[in-house]
Amino acid sequence: MSSNAATGTGNTSSEVMMGLILMFVSVLLSPLIDIFSKLAITTIPSAEITAARFAVQALCMLPIVLWRRNLTDITWRQSFFHAIRGAIITVSMISFVTTLKYMAVADAIAIFFVEPIILTILSSIFLKEKIGWRRYTACGVGFFGAILIIQPSFQEVGYVALLPVVSAVCIAISAMMNRALAQREDPWVMQFHMGLWGLLICAILLHLGHGSGSDVLDPVMPDARAWLYLLGVGVTAAIAGIFGVYAYRAAPASTLAPLQYFEIVSATAFAWLVFGDFPNALKWLGISIIMGSGFYIIWRERSFASRPVSDTSGETRAP
Repeated sequence: MSSNAATGTGNTSSEVMMGLILMFVSVLLSPLIDIFSKLAITTIPSAEITAARFAVQALCMLPIVLWRRNLTDITWRQSFFHAIRGAIITVSMISFVTTLKYMAVADAIAIFFVEPIILTILSSIFLKEKIGWRRYTACGVGFFGAILIIQPSFQEVGYVALLPVVSAVCIAISAMMNRALAQREDPWVMQFHMGLWGLLICAILLHLGHGSGSDVLDPVMPDARAWLYLLGVGVTAAIAGIFGVYAYRAAPASTLAPLQYFEIVSATAFAWLVFGDFPNALKWLGISIIMGSGFYIIWRERSFASRPVSDTSGETRAP
Protein backbone atom coordinates (compact mmCIF):
# COMPACT_ATOMS: atom_id res chain seq x y z
CA MET A 1 0.00 0.00 0.00
CA SER A 2 1.41 3.37 -0.96
CA SER A 3 1.87 6.19 1.50
CA ASN A 4 -1.09 8.01 -0.03
CA ALA A 5 -3.49 5.11 0.22
CA ALA A 6 -6.39 5.51 2.58
CA THR A 7 -6.58 3.35 5.65
CA GLY A 8 -10.35 3.32 5.72
CA THR A 9 -10.56 5.66 8.71
CA GLY A 10 -9.79 8.97 7.01
CA ASN A 11 -6.06 8.65 7.70
CA THR A 12 -3.42 7.82 5.10
CA SER A 13 -0.98 5.00 5.77
CA SER A 14 1.85 7.53 6.21
CA GLU A 15 -0.23 9.40 8.80
CA VAL A 16 -0.97 6.17 10.65
CA MET A 17 2.73 5.30 10.67
CA MET A 18 3.55 8.75 12.04
CA GLY A 19 0.85 8.27 14.68
CA LEU A 20 2.37 4.96 15.71
CA ILE A 21 5.82 6.56 16.00
CA LEU A 22 4.47 9.48 18.05
CA MET A 23 2.55 7.14 20.36
CA PHE A 24 5.63 4.95 20.80
CA VAL A 25 7.65 8.02 21.86
CA SER A 26 4.82 9.10 24.18
CA VAL A 27 4.62 5.77 26.02
CA LEU A 28 8.42 5.58 26.11
CA LEU A 29 8.59 8.95 27.88
CA SER A 30 5.54 8.55 30.14
CA PRO A 31 7.27 6.34 32.76
CA LEU A 32 9.81 9.12 33.29
CA ILE A 33 6.95 11.08 34.90
CA ASP A 34 6.69 8.29 37.46
CA ILE A 35 10.46 8.02 37.88
CA PHE A 36 10.78 11.75 38.65
CA SER A 37 7.72 11.53 40.93
CA LYS A 38 9.23 8.64 42.88
CA LEU A 39 12.50 10.56 43.25
CA ALA A 40 10.62 13.65 44.46
CA ILE A 41 8.22 11.85 46.84
CA THR A 42 11.03 11.13 49.29
CA THR A 43 10.98 14.79 50.38
CA ILE A 44 7.96 16.41 48.66
CA PRO A 45 4.29 15.65 49.48
CA SER A 46 2.30 14.05 46.68
CA ALA A 47 -0.18 16.95 46.40
CA GLU A 48 2.73 19.35 45.81
CA ILE A 49 4.16 17.08 43.10
CA THR A 50 0.73 16.96 41.47
CA ALA A 51 0.45 20.76 41.64
CA ALA A 52 3.87 21.14 40.01
CA ARG A 53 2.80 18.87 37.18
CA PHE A 54 -0.39 20.85 36.58
CA ALA A 55 1.52 24.16 36.69
CA VAL A 56 4.23 23.16 34.21
CA GLN A 57 1.77 21.48 31.84
CA ALA A 58 -0.50 24.53 31.86
CA LEU A 59 2.45 26.83 31.12
CA CYS A 60 3.56 24.58 28.25
CA MET A 61 0.04 24.55 26.76
CA LEU A 62 -0.64 28.27 27.22
CA PRO A 63 1.26 29.42 24.08
CA ILE A 64 -0.59 26.82 22.00
CA VAL A 65 -4.08 27.79 23.18
CA LEU A 66 -3.22 31.50 22.76
CA TRP A 67 -2.03 30.83 19.23
CA ARG A 68 -5.25 28.94 18.46
CA ARG A 69 -7.23 31.96 19.77
CA ASN A 70 -9.99 29.96 21.40
CA LEU A 71 -8.94 30.13 25.05
CA THR A 72 -12.15 31.90 26.09
CA ASP A 73 -14.51 29.84 23.92
CA ILE A 74 -16.04 28.14 26.93
CA THR A 75 -19.30 28.53 28.83
CA TRP A 76 -19.87 28.54 32.59
CA ARG A 77 -21.53 25.13 32.27
CA GLN A 78 -18.44 23.78 30.51
CA SER A 79 -16.25 25.34 33.21
CA PHE A 80 -18.25 23.43 35.80
CA PHE A 81 -17.52 20.16 34.00
CA HIS A 82 -13.83 21.05 33.73
CA ALA A 83 -13.75 21.77 37.46
CA ILE A 84 -15.18 18.30 38.13
CA ARG A 85 -12.66 16.76 35.74
CA GLY A 86 -9.86 18.69 37.43
CA ALA A 87 -10.96 17.38 40.83
CA ILE A 88 -11.17 13.79 39.59
CA ILE A 89 -7.77 13.94 37.91
CA THR A 90 -6.28 15.53 41.03
CA VAL A 91 -7.52 12.64 43.17
CA SER A 92 -6.14 10.21 40.58
CA MET A 93 -2.70 11.82 40.48
CA ILE A 94 -2.35 12.23 44.25
CA SER A 95 -3.38 8.59 44.74
CA PHE A 96 -0.85 7.33 42.22
CA VAL A 97 2.04 9.53 43.35
CA THR A 98 1.42 8.52 46.97
CA THR A 99 1.64 4.88 45.86
CA LEU A 100 5.10 5.47 44.40
CA LYS A 101 6.48 6.27 47.85
CA TYR A 102 5.84 2.68 48.92
CA MET A 103 5.66 0.56 45.75
CA ALA A 104 7.85 -0.14 42.75
CA VAL A 105 7.02 1.93 39.65
CA ALA A 106 6.36 -1.09 37.41
CA ASP A 107 4.01 -2.69 39.96
CA ALA A 108 1.98 0.50 40.40
CA ILE A 109 1.69 1.08 36.63
CA ALA A 110 0.70 -2.54 36.02
CA ILE A 111 -2.13 -2.27 38.56
CA PHE A 112 -3.19 1.08 37.08
CA PHE A 113 -3.59 -0.56 33.68
CA VAL A 114 -6.83 -2.17 34.81
CA GLU A 115 -8.23 1.26 33.80
CA PRO A 116 -9.39 0.16 30.30
CA ILE A 117 -11.11 -2.80 31.96
CA ILE A 118 -12.85 -0.52 34.48
CA LEU A 119 -13.84 1.88 31.69
CA THR A 120 -15.34 -0.99 29.71
CA ILE A 121 -17.53 -1.98 32.68
CA LEU A 122 -18.53 1.60 33.59
CA SER A 123 -19.40 2.36 29.95
CA SER A 124 -21.74 -0.60 29.82
CA ILE A 125 -23.46 0.55 33.03
CA PHE A 126 -23.69 4.32 32.58
CA LEU A 127 -23.36 4.83 28.81
CA LYS A 128 -25.42 1.73 27.97
CA GLU A 129 -22.76 0.53 25.54
CA LYS A 130 -23.27 -3.06 24.48
CA ILE A 131 -20.62 -5.32 25.98
CA GLY A 132 -20.70 -9.06 25.28
CA TRP A 133 -19.88 -11.89 27.65
CA ARG A 134 -16.44 -12.33 26.08
CA ARG A 135 -15.32 -8.85 27.09
CA TYR A 136 -16.86 -9.24 30.54
CA THR A 137 -14.88 -12.46 30.89
CA ALA A 138 -11.72 -10.66 29.76
CA CYS A 139 -12.40 -7.98 32.39
CA GLY A 140 -12.66 -10.65 35.08
CA VAL A 141 -9.43 -12.28 33.95
CA GLY A 142 -7.71 -8.88 33.92
CA PHE A 143 -8.78 -8.20 37.50
CA PHE A 144 -7.42 -11.60 38.48
CA GLY A 145 -4.07 -10.54 37.01
CA ALA A 146 -4.22 -7.34 39.05
CA ILE A 147 -4.85 -9.36 42.21
CA LEU A 148 -1.67 -11.36 41.56
CA ILE A 149 0.23 -8.07 41.77
CA ILE A 150 -1.84 -6.44 44.53
CA GLN A 151 -1.85 -9.42 46.92
CA PRO A 152 1.91 -9.57 47.69
CA SER A 153 2.10 -5.76 47.58
CA PHE A 154 -0.82 -5.57 50.02
CA GLN A 155 1.12 -7.75 52.44
CA GLU A 156 4.10 -5.40 52.14
CA VAL A 157 2.47 -1.94 52.18
CA GLY A 158 -1.18 -2.48 53.18
CA TYR A 159 -4.04 -0.49 51.68
CA VAL A 160 -1.63 1.70 49.70
CA ALA A 161 -1.53 -1.14 47.15
CA LEU A 162 -5.15 -0.29 46.27
CA LEU A 163 -4.42 3.35 45.41
CA PRO A 164 -3.53 2.59 41.75
CA VAL A 165 -7.02 1.08 41.43
CA VAL A 166 -8.49 4.32 42.85
CA SER A 167 -6.41 6.21 40.30
CA ALA A 168 -7.64 3.95 37.48
CA VAL A 169 -11.31 4.40 38.49
CA CYS A 170 -10.87 8.20 38.48
CA ILE A 171 -9.28 8.17 35.02
CA ALA A 172 -12.07 5.93 33.70
CA ILE A 173 -14.73 8.35 35.02
CA SER A 174 -12.86 11.30 33.52
CA ALA A 175 -12.62 9.49 30.17
CA MET A 176 -16.40 9.08 30.08
CA MET A 177 -16.82 12.79 30.77
CA ASN A 178 -14.30 13.51 28.03
CA ARG A 179 -16.55 11.93 25.44
CA ALA A 180 -19.36 14.38 26.13
CA LEU A 181 -17.00 17.37 25.94
CA ALA A 182 -14.62 16.33 23.16
CA GLN A 183 -17.29 16.57 20.46
CA ARG A 184 -17.65 20.33 20.88
CA GLU A 185 -14.41 21.57 22.48
CA ASP A 186 -10.82 21.95 21.38
CA PRO A 187 -8.70 19.25 23.13
CA TRP A 188 -5.92 21.73 23.91
CA VAL A 189 -8.36 24.09 25.63
CA MET A 190 -9.92 21.17 27.51
CA GLN A 191 -6.57 20.05 28.89
CA PHE A 192 -5.49 23.62 29.68
CA HIS A 193 -8.64 24.39 31.67
CA MET A 194 -8.47 21.04 33.43
CA GLY A 195 -4.87 21.83 34.40
CA LEU A 196 -5.86 25.22 35.81
CA TRP A 197 -8.66 23.71 37.87
CA GLY A 198 -6.37 20.92 39.05
CA LEU A 199 -3.75 23.47 40.11
CA LEU A 200 -6.38 25.50 42.00
CA ILE A 201 -7.68 22.40 43.80
CA CYS A 202 -4.13 21.34 44.72
CA ALA A 203 -3.42 24.84 46.05
CA ILE A 204 -6.52 24.65 48.28
CA LEU A 205 -5.56 21.20 49.56
CA LEU A 206 -2.00 22.31 50.29
CA HIS A 207 -3.29 25.39 52.12
CA LEU A 208 -5.59 23.26 54.25
CA GLY A 209 -2.82 20.75 54.90
CA HIS A 210 -0.18 23.32 55.84
CA GLY A 211 1.38 22.44 59.19
CA SER A 212 -0.49 19.14 59.45
CA GLY A 213 2.64 17.02 59.05
CA SER A 214 0.91 14.98 56.36
CA ASP A 215 3.23 13.49 53.76
CA VAL A 216 0.41 13.99 51.26
CA LEU A 217 -0.85 17.54 51.92
CA ASP A 218 1.67 19.46 54.04
CA PRO A 219 3.74 21.62 51.61
CA VAL A 220 7.50 22.01 51.95
CA MET A 221 10.10 24.20 50.29
CA PRO A 222 11.96 22.00 47.80
CA ASP A 223 15.73 21.97 47.74
CA ALA A 224 17.64 22.39 44.47
CA ARG A 225 17.52 18.69 43.59
CA ALA A 226 13.80 18.45 44.37
CA TRP A 227 13.12 21.44 42.11
CA LEU A 228 14.78 19.54 39.27
CA TYR A 229 12.62 16.49 39.98
CA LEU A 230 9.45 18.61 39.99
CA LEU A 231 10.48 20.26 36.74
CA GLY A 232 11.16 16.82 35.30
CA VAL A 233 7.66 15.66 36.26
CA GLY A 234 5.99 18.61 34.55
CA VAL A 235 8.15 18.77 31.43
CA THR A 236 8.05 15.04 30.67
CA ALA A 237 4.26 15.02 31.29
CA ALA A 238 3.80 17.95 28.88
CA ILE A 239 6.02 16.44 26.17
CA ALA A 240 4.48 12.98 26.46
CA GLY A 241 1.00 14.52 26.42
CA ILE A 242 1.71 16.59 23.30
CA PHE A 243 3.11 13.56 21.47
CA GLY A 244 0.00 11.64 22.51
CA VAL A 245 -2.40 14.33 21.25
CA TYR A 246 -0.76 14.44 17.83
CA ALA A 247 -0.57 10.65 17.69
CA TYR A 248 -4.36 10.43 18.07
CA ARG A 249 -4.77 13.06 15.36
CA ALA A 250 -2.67 11.03 12.96
CA ALA A 251 -4.02 7.53 13.60
CA PRO A 252 -7.21 5.87 14.91
CA ALA A 253 -7.41 5.22 18.64
CA SER A 254 -8.08 1.52 18.04
CA THR A 255 -4.78 1.27 16.15
CA LEU A 256 -2.78 3.06 18.84
CA ALA A 257 -4.39 1.49 21.91
CA PRO A 258 -2.21 -1.67 22.04
CA LEU A 259 0.95 0.47 22.15
CA GLN A 260 -0.14 1.92 25.50
CA TYR A 261 0.74 -1.38 27.17
CA PHE A 262 4.36 -0.93 26.11
CA GLU A 263 4.48 1.59 28.96
CA ILE A 264 4.62 -1.29 31.43
CA VAL A 265 7.74 -2.60 29.69
CA SER A 266 9.47 0.79 29.47
CA ALA A 267 8.53 1.53 33.10
CA THR A 268 10.11 -1.74 34.19
CA ALA A 269 13.29 -0.88 32.29
CA PHE A 270 13.56 2.66 33.73
CA ALA A 271 12.75 1.48 37.27
CA TRP A 272 15.40 -1.23 37.04
CA LEU A 273 18.01 1.26 35.79
CA VAL A 274 17.25 3.95 38.41
CA PHE A 275 16.06 2.01 41.47
CA GLY A 276 17.10 -1.58 40.79
CA ASP A 277 13.45 -2.69 41.03
CA PHE A 278 12.40 -5.70 38.97
CA PRO A 279 9.10 -7.63 39.23
CA ASN A 280 9.28 -11.22 40.44
CA ALA A 281 7.81 -14.18 38.54
CA LEU A 282 4.34 -13.90 40.15
CA LYS A 283 4.08 -10.20 39.34
CA TRP A 284 5.21 -10.83 35.76
CA LEU A 285 2.41 -13.39 35.49
CA GLY A 286 -0.07 -10.76 36.70
CA ILE A 287 1.34 -8.18 34.28
CA SER A 288 1.05 -10.66 31.40
CA ILE A 289 -2.57 -11.46 32.28
CA ILE A 290 -3.52 -7.77 32.48
CA MET A 291 -1.85 -7.06 29.14
CA GLY A 292 -3.45 -10.09 27.50
CA SER A 293 -6.91 -9.12 28.75
CA GLY A 294 -6.42 -5.55 27.58
CA PHE A 295 -5.29 -6.65 24.13
CA TYR A 296 -8.32 -8.93 23.81
CA ILE A 297 -10.75 -6.15 24.81
CA ILE A 298 -9.13 -3.79 22.31
CA TRP A 299 -9.34 -6.44 19.57
CA ARG A 300 -13.04 -7.11 20.25
CA GLU A 301 -13.83 -3.40 20.27
CA ARG A 302 -11.85 -2.82 17.10
CA SER A 303 -13.74 -5.65 15.41
CA PHE A 304 -17.28 -4.81 16.55
CA ALA A 305 -17.47 -1.18 17.70
CA SER A 306 -17.18 2.10 15.84
CA ARG A 307 -15.45 3.67 18.82
CA PRO A 308 -13.81 1.56 21.52
CA VAL A 309 -15.24 2.05 25.00
CA SER A 310 -11.70 1.76 26.33
CA ASP A 311 -10.56 4.69 24.19
CA THR A 312 -8.90 7.27 26.44
CA SER A 313 -7.53 9.43 23.65
CA GLY A 314 -6.53 12.84 24.91
CA GLU A 315 -6.91 11.75 28.50
CA THR A 316 -4.40 12.73 31.13
CA ARG A 317 -3.01 9.60 32.75
CA ALA A 318 -2.05 9.51 36.34
CA PRO A 319 1.62 10.33 36.77
